[in-house]
Formats: sequence, structure tokens, C-alpha cells
Amino acid sequence: MILIFGLGNPGEKYKNTRHNIGTRIIRELESLNLKNVVLVKPTTFMNESGKTVKLLTKRYTLNADNLIIIHDDIDLPLGEIRIVKNRGAGGHKGVESIIKELKTKNFIRFRIGICPKTGKPKNPEKFVLQKFNKEEEKTLKEVIKKTAKALEFFLKEGLEKTMNRFNS
Repeated sequence: MILIFGLGNPGEKYKNTRHNIGTRIIRELESLNLKNVVLVKPTTFMNESGKTVKLLTKRYTLNADNLIIIHDDIDLPLGEIRIVKNRGAGGHKGVESIIKELKTKNFIRFRIGICPKTGKPKNPEKFVLQKFNKEEEKTLKEVIKKTAKALEFFLKEGLEKTMNRFNS
């Protein structure tokens, strides 16, 4: 069994913000018939994501090898995907929380780029809580579909082949 967490913040206020790209991708995955997969949209705030991840990995008696985290990444341009394993948080508070709670960074992450064409904003904490504009939404819809395909491919072919095929 694999747990796939789409990180974000709970509540209507944050529903379509940049920080909630993980939960938007989970909504797309819910329409697929994935076998041996549990899809999770944590109801904790981003910076507390590790608590939910730890609780559910214990409940399902799984280790970090059976864990995929999908999250926004301000260091990647909008539209890019990077699939990584055993990497540090890179300043992402939700990922930091997971590493702290699990006491390992040895899990798979689907990093979804949210950085605008104009470059990294001066106030990232404020930026990630903003909604995408209409032009960005078009790109976002494509990257959500691409991420869903990458996850399906991963479930069939494994990490190495998926990284080779889908990393932008």
C-alpha cells in the first residue's frame, strides 16, 4: 500500500491558493481507480503536515518507502515537476514538519513549481497564499494532469523510470 499526501491548508479560504496545489492534485487523482493507494488531503495546516503523515503511517503500519508527498515549490517555475527522494526540505515548512515527525527525509516528493515567470517574489510566505491568475490556471490544469499521469506511471514502473521520464 502507498499513502499519497497532497499538502495544503484546510478551509475554503485557501482552497485554490498556490500552497494548495497538492490537495488539488489529490482531487484529480480521486477520479482515477488507483489500486493499493490511499489518497490524503490533510486537514492540518501546512506547517503541521507531519503530524497527519506520522499518524497515518503508524495507522497503516507503513514506512517512508510507502509515502509520496505532493507539494508546491516556489524554487521551480510554474508548470515544472521534479520528483525526488531522500532530499532536504529546501525551506518548505510542510516538508520540514514531515521530516521532523518521521525523523527521516527518505520519502518520495513530487515538487510542483509555482514560481511566476517574473521570478521568485520578495515575500514568499504571502505569495504562496495567493490564488493563481487566469493565465496561470491554464498552465496549472496541464501540470495537474501531467502529475496524475506521472503518479500512475510510478505505480506501474517505479521511481527510477518515473524520474527519468517526468522530471522537467
